[in-house]
Amino acid sequence: MGSASRTAGRSGGWLLPLIVLITGMFMSVLDTSIVNVAIPHMQNSLGASADDIKWVVTGYALALGVVVPLTGWFSDRFGMTRIYLISLLGFTVASVLCGMAWDLTSMIGFRILQAIPGGVLPVITMTMLYRIVPREKIGTAMGMYGLGVTFAPSLGPTLGGYLVEYWDWRLIFYINVPVGVLGAIAAAVVLPRIRPTSWPRFDFWGFITIAYGLFALLLAMDKGQDWHWTSYPILILLVSSALSLALFVIIELEVESPLLDLRVFSVWPYVNSLLLLGILMVGLFSTLYYIPQFLQGPQGMQAFDAGLVMMPAALVMTVLMPIAGRLYDRIGPRWPAVIGIAVTAYGSYLTAHITADLPRSDLILWTLIRNVGVGLCMMPIMTAGLAALPAAQISAGSAMNNVVRQVSSSIGLAVFGGSILAQQAQLLTDWGARMNPNNSPELAAAAHKGASGLLPIYQRLGQNITTTSYANVFLAVTFMCVLGLVLALLLRSGKPVSLRAVEDVRR
Repeated sequence: MGSASRTAGRSGGWLLPLIVLITGMFMSVLDTSIVNVAIPHMQNSLGASADDIKWVVTGYALALGVVVPLTGWFSDRFGMTRIYLISLLGFTVASVLCGMAWDLTSMIGFRILQAIPGGVLPVITMTMLYRIVPREKIGTAMGMYGLGVTFAPSLGPTLGGYLVEYWDWRLIFYINVPVGVLGAIAAAVVLPRIRPTSWPRFDFWGFITIAYGLFALLLAMDKGQDWHWTSYPILILLVSSALSLALFVIIELEVESPLLDLRVFSVWPYVNSLLLLGILMVGLFSTLYYIPQFLQGPQGMQAFDAGLVMMPAALVMTVLMPIAGRLYDRIGPRWPAVIGIAVTAYGSYLTAHITADLPRSDLILWTLIRNVGVGLCMMPIMTAGLAALPAAQISAGSAMNNVVRQVSSSIGLAVFGGSILAQQAQLLTDWGARMNPNNSPELAAAAHKGASGLLPIYQRLGQNITTTSYANVFLAVTFMCVLGLVLALLLRSGKPVSLRAVEDVRR
């Protein structure tokens, strides 16, 4: 660990730099969810089709997958503090350009440009966190870091819904400007200067293979429903992605300066944390995606009102993340993770009981219970994995964490999306076949009124079918969490060993 971290640890001056780091990272993570709310308004304003406007989100996600593996090389080559400042200012400038976009092509181009610093910020923040925070305070610091990872996406629908409904969709980009400028000034003043210690060669072929592998995988996951999962384009993308990622592994094991240090996968506690992180991210983003759709679809709410329903669940994570970090410092990761995943499973099971006429208070309570579990377990799980790595591998571990978060959430939404379409088609066939006017006096009376009588019945049928398919998603998330309990029981228990104690043992 570098001199910057030792100095911070002795002086206790790590809190303010950490707050500055998290502020910049929070801004970039918030952008991944806040834009989703504005897509319909962007479509109308930019004159785009429903299929084409999706590339505003897809292009950003694909660019993230490409740039995240580069973060470790950037920081080693140019210095962490310098890369953080450049990324923060770059994200701010790109946000201004997105707000000024005049057509769909410019918007997609600016969003891809925005994703480059947007992908770097969360990785460089976590890596710097491990350099400036004493090892015995890592749990508390990661609890604060978790506010960006989980609270920012949860806040997005509410903030985005308010700006879109009452102001203008371009403000979702312009609000980044004061945060970015003030954050850059604060970073230049308070962050320790973590300069490059080596000049590694750029692993060109490693970059090409992982960039294409992740690009093809994310594209296939995003477009699988639209292009059909068994179509040749999707199959070609999946097969070529698997081959490219396999070639990446071979290259990384042979080159002298690998782009990502794959030796992190030889550390079981870290691998275990990645598996648990994948389960949690699938569940978290499924909730963030399908609950607002349920509220704005079957329940007919406006975007801002749907965001308000989600807000209590987001706020509870704000309270619990720092508490979970302190629990990690005191008792280790196992029991916060086990209890948290169990509560998450219970909250997901409750959410699986949604109905088209569900009272708002019930849904608020159920999602709140679910996020109590997420708030308890997310950071102890992530911290346990990274804490098991040597200091030299933290950057590679941070990058891999972000890859897993991005890929697992994309795959989860893609698989659930395909499942929902299949379920809705089957339910429409089954339930529609039972709607025989001869067996239902209500339906017979409605049929006599013609289309005006049948329309409300078919609308209610559509609401019930949509709600049932969403409920089945939350039931699947429940089973995933139950499986995660087994992995959580394998986590370390007890207070983490301080860095000084480790050095004493080595002597």
